[in-house]
Amino acid sequence: MPNTVRLHRVVNAKPEKVYRAFVELDAIASWLPPHGFICTVHELNAVVGGTHRMSFRNFTTGHSHAFGGEYLELVPNERLVYTDRFDDPNLPGEMKVTVTLKAVSVGTDMTIEQAGVPDAIPLEACYLGWQESLRKLAKLVEPEINM
Repeated sequence: MPNTVRLHRVVNAKPEKVYRAFVELDAIASWLPPHGFICTVHELNAVVGGTHRMSFRNFTTGHSHAFGGEYLELVPNERLVYTDRFDDPNLPGEMKVTVTLKAVSVGTDMTIEQAGVPDAIPLEACYLGWQESLRKLAKLVEPEINM
């Protein structure tokens, strides 16, 4: 039975900046892969009905896994809903990711739900990966560099 992961963070950045981190190719490549992985974004067309495709390469072993999906809903600076499907037949099914952003006094309240995580992925490993990625996201969006 596929699992669901739910995460919540408050980041010290405006929702506009956090949203851009999810829809800009270079930005997502910098923060989405967990520690020890390098991301190559092969395609990112962030419009409703558009698709994305990327691969994560384990820097230690060189092994990689690819995945991609479709954007189902995009409300700029507020909400993203997209699907992910692994190329690996051992990781079957389609995941649905919902990201909700809300402006708060100190920045952005962010919730993420990833539903349909394949049984072959330990739930605690999925949480760990997301936690690492979200720390990297905060390091990208929180600095205000006005040069």
